[in-house]
Amino acid sequence: MSENAREAILAAAKTAAQLHGYSGINFRSIGETVGIKNASIYYHFPSKAELGAAVAARYWQDTAKALEAIREVNPDPLRCLALYPSIFRNSLENGNRLCLSSFMAAEHEDLPEEIRREVKAYADASVAWLADRLMEAGLGSVAQCERRALAIYTAVAGAQLIARTRSDIELFDALIQDYRDAGLIPTVSRR
Repeated sequence: MSENAREAILAAAKTAAQLHGYSGINFRSIGETVGIKNASIYYHFPSKAELGAAVAARYWQDTAKALEAIREVNPDPLRCLALYPSIFRNSLENGNRLCLSSFMAAEHEDLPEEIRREVKAYADASVAWLADRLMEAGLGSVAQCERRALAIYTAVAGAQLIARTRSDIELFDALIQDYRDAGLIPTVSRR
């Protein structure tokens, strides 16, 4: 099978997981989506757990790249922090999807260990990126920035979750603004 088929399988599995969680990764429906026999998926991914882990790993790696792209374009750490919620907003804009990591984290007890590791890696990468921007902005000690980063991550993920349940992206935007107004997410000063 070609690398294109592998990428198509990963893309279809990612969409399924963002809409339905780990339980949504179904070889038959992914095969139908990609246009291959579901047995052909086993060529690249011998088990659902291996496919789920590959999807989760790709997801956090792609998100880490997107965060680094934000950083490269925006030298101001406060501007980076202001743009962070856009990562979650994009999922809502794209079919009212949930962050794959959030969805799978809710299924934690039912996940194979290799997927749990990747879901944790997503959260760890996001929190580390946020903590680094908070430190660059001089907004506290290392410990304070790490705690605040975790609070930002969980608040933004929570805003996405509640907005998704109501199919209301404006609610997401309002909650993010409330976090800014309350001082959780720092804002860029206007001069």
